[in-house]
Amino acid sequence: MYYKLYIDSVFILQMTTDLYLLSLAGQIMRRTATRQKIWLGAAAGAGMSCLFLMLPLFSVGVRLLLGAVPVSMCMMCLTYRVHGVRRLLRASLLMAAAGFFLGSGMIWILNRLRAVMKGRGSLFLTLTAGALSYLVMRAILRWIMRRQGDSLRTVRVYVPSLGQEIRISAIVDTGNHLTDPISGAPVSVISRKIARCMSSCLSREKYHAVPYRSVGKQSGILSAYELPEILIEETGGALKREHVIVAVCDTGISEDSDYQMILHPGLLEN
Repeated sequence: MYYKLYIDSVFILQMTTDLYLLSLAGQIMRRTATRQKIWLGAAAGAGMSCLFLMLPLFSVGVRLLLGAVPVSMCMMCLTYRVHGVRRLLRASLLMAAAGFFLGSGMIWILNRLRAVMKGRGSLFLTLTAGALSYLVMRAILRWIMRRQGDSLRTVRVYVPSLGQEIRISAIVDTGNHLTDPISGAPVSVISRKIARCMSSCLSREKYHAVPYRSVGKQSGILSAYELPEILIEETGGALKREHVIVAVCDTGISEDSDYQMILHPGLLEN
């Protein structure tokens, strides 16, 4: 039995699917990436899948199966900078799980669209089914994350510039738009309790004055300092950030809170 495959159609379908899978995997791992990197990862994944498909070895299904893991690992590495064999394998399994549910939704929607359109426009129907399945899955993931609350958005921050490491429970606040007025760098917020513990890191030479606005007070100035380096641990690996600006403020952070830092979402972007 022979199959006639049009490589341009295969590339388009694979790239579109990879875009959806990378987006879903990023949401689950709570990682962000620029659109350019997501497109780059999807294009690289589609190109590699087409190469595996054209290899004159084994059957089509076996070739795609053998290429699934290395292709997904390369995509996660390119897009979200996931490094290490174990982390890449974990990210690949996560992507495979997202692909299972995305594919199941696509098949269910595709069967109903074909019944309505009587099998016409196969490529268009497949792309439409994929888009609808992705939108449904994205909505479900967002609902689940909202239900689980902000605690799952907690990351661990290490400040190695001290003689010992200080671990700070931090929460990612998408509403935090604080930036340095001169450099435009993102500004995170730490409590005064943590500031006292890491006072040796907060040098006057690295002082920044950051203006802010909040509810109940029109404007003000936060005392901020530049840390030489921090490590942010989250699902999928650790992110190293250098020259990070943190402002000292107790607004929104109580000493009994589960977190002592409000992390700027820009620090999670690659």
